[in-house]
Amino acid sequence: MIQIRDKHFEEFLTEKDIQAYIKTLAQKIDEDYKDQELLILGILNGSFLFVADLARFLTIDPEISFLKFASYEGTSSSGKVNDLIGLNEDLTGKHVLIVEDIVDSGTTLAHIMSLLKNKGVGSVKVATLFFKPEAYKQNIPLDYVGKEIPKLFVVGYGMDYQGKGRNLTGLYQLKA
Repeated sequence: MIQIRDKHFEEFLTEKDIQAYIKTLAQKIDEDYKDQELLILGILNGSFLFVADLARFLTIDPEISFLKFASYEGTSSSGKVNDLIGLNEDLTGKHVLIVEDIVDSGTTLAHIMSLLKNKGVGSVKVATLFFKPEAYKQNIPLDYVGKEIPKLFVVGYGMDYQGKGRNLTGLYQLKA
């Protein structure tokens, strides 16, 4: 058990488990993009560790960029998305892989898809390390999912509680 600010968390997944999910995703992505130019769009702040580890497991050499949005307040989604850092790249004809740390309601993902709609991309796919199917409210397909998890509040491996806990190598769930 660990404490972050005023909350207690218990381990949900180990670093070893997480790395195994990422390696499996990397193998699938390598296979799907072996003859194509790929641009990974990591969604900050949470995806920074996932993008780094995914890139190290890939045998292809993707371009990597990041977008930053905010949709959480404390331990729950606010239901709205605020752009903090946007796209600077020309995406015309590029194969884009959106990389999320976690997809729950899908509100941020829907916002990203609307941003990409008129950018002339060659293709768009979505990779997420963790997916909460019980919370998902969109019809956007998730092409690469590391692990489905229940509708829990989690921290670690890039995800935070009030800015803390991102550096944890495992995934921790809020203790009831």
